[in-house]
Amino acid sequence: MSLILSASVVRVRDGLPLSASTDYEQSVGVQECRKYFKTLAKKLAQLPDRCTLKAGRYNINFISSLGVSYMMLCTENYPSVLSFCFLDELQKEFITTYNMMKTNTAVRPYCFIEFDNFIQRTKQRYNNPRSLSTKINLAEMQTEIRLRPPYQISLSELGSPNGLPHISLKEYKGTGKISAAPHQRLEPVTLSGIVSFVLSLLCGALNLIRGFHATESLLQNEGEDFSYVIAFFLGTAACLYQCYLFVYCTGWRNIKSFLTFGLICLCNMYLYELRNLWQIFFHVTVGAFSTLQIRLRQPQGKSPDYNV
Repeated sequence: MSLILSASVVRVRDGLPLSASTDYEQSVGVQECRKYFKTLAKKLAQLPDRCTLKAGRYNINFISSLGVSYMMLCTENYPSVLSFCFLDELQKEFITTYNMMKTNTAVRPYCFIEFDNFIQRTKQRYNNPRSLSTKINLAEMQTEIRLRPPYQISLSELGSPNGLPHISLKEYKGTGKISAAPHQRLEPVTLSGIVSFVLSLLCGALNLIRGFHATESLLQNEGEDFSYVIAFFLGTAACLYQCYLFVYCTGWRNIKSFLTFGLICLCNMYLYELRNLWQIFFHVTVGAFSTLQIRLRQPQGKSPDYNV
């Protein structure tokens, strides 16, 4: 008999379980699959956003979106299209019910356990396919799965002691090849990080405006120094690049941020004749603050061993 046996909602960055269905099935196979749930939860940040793991007579399917993953266990003969329709419905309801701030700041496991009520109701509907004909669009999901099928995780990959190295060598349709070093997610943005990002944009905008004014003055007066124009635009580029480094994880990120801060300092030293001491202090302080926030917002480390 084809059935959905259980489902859970997990935070991607650290594998923290946010909610789960009440499981009544206690067979040896299901108990073994729960171990796979735990292992997968710790590796979600390294995996594509739609995956399937075949574990004997059972399948584990999951999707990830906005830092949250929706996982389900079903029998091997349960239709794949219904599995991902089920997960998609869980995702839409969870996003509607809870905002990202709550999920990002949750500290204890199963803090949204009340979502189990919706999981159970939805699971009962999907275990009775006759009740689904007018409630979900199977054709749309079938088309999406055909165009971008889920990545198939093998048990050998899951059991590798060093994570999932083999994943990088296989093709994931819809996203091309997964690189040997998967794109790492950065830690969640803090209030101080948002402030530094906004201030960097402000400094970049101020430099850009002054650069245009210096260009206009240069065109009207041939005696003006063109190097001031270059200094203003370099300052603009440095501020915007700091914003980029804060948002994205790149190679040599910390070194790049320090070099960019050095460029900001040099530009402001060169512009000392056009700016007063407080203006220079403001630009340099914002640059230092942004560099610090880039340094503090590091890639997410290894997930803690939560009992999923």
